[in-house]
Amino acid sequence: MTPLSEPASSHPRRRQLHPLPRGLVELYGLLAVLVVLMPEWIATGALQGFRDSRDGANLPPVAAAWKRLPELRLATMTLAELRLLAKSLGLWGYASLGRDRLTARLLRRLKRRKALW
Repeated sequence: MTPLSEPASSHPRRRQLHPLPRGLVELYGLLAVLVVLMPEWIATGALQGFRDSRDGANLPPVAAAWKRLPELRLATMTLAELRLLAKSLGLWGYASLGRDRLTARLLRRLKRRKALW
């Protein structure tokens, strides 16, 4: 019988696996270091260099910017949260508005009231 016509109950012979030579395993390890770890080390060093070269140009803390800019707060809110805010500010017709138009109306209302809720 040929292998194609053998019944499904017969088990094929297991293949004999041969271990890789030690030198080849060490070569693969070296390639892994060169291909994966070296670029990561280089990128880390470059980022550290960029951070060290910024003399006094640090960005303001996130919390301070959030208190001053309502755009940041609105950008992170879900549509449901935006609609709740619109309801609390007394906007009419907010339920049918999309996110962009609702955000624009909320910003106008907040700037008119000069309130940062």
